[in-house]
Amino acid sequence: MGKCNLDHSLEDVKKKYETQKGFLPSTIYDAFEAKFMEAPDQMTLNELFHLLKKYDLASAEERAVRNVELERILLGNKEKSQ
Repeated sequence: MGKCNLDHSLEDVKKKYETQKGFLPSTIYDAFEAKFMEAPDQMTLNELFHLLKKYDLASAEERAVRNVELERILLGNKEKSQ
């Protein structure tokens, strides 16, 4: 995924989440809701937006990579899978 210079608002991320929710693992639904309530910083919002962007079109392998990153951000998992 390429870098984007746009800052995405909490509302942007919520809208993107709603469009992709049906494709995401159900195990992270609650984590998204909790993260939204925390008022995440701009860097986190941008990361979440880009992980969600075109998630539905991503290959199974790409989704697995994104899921690891989503869990790291949402659940606080510090270790990245190799």
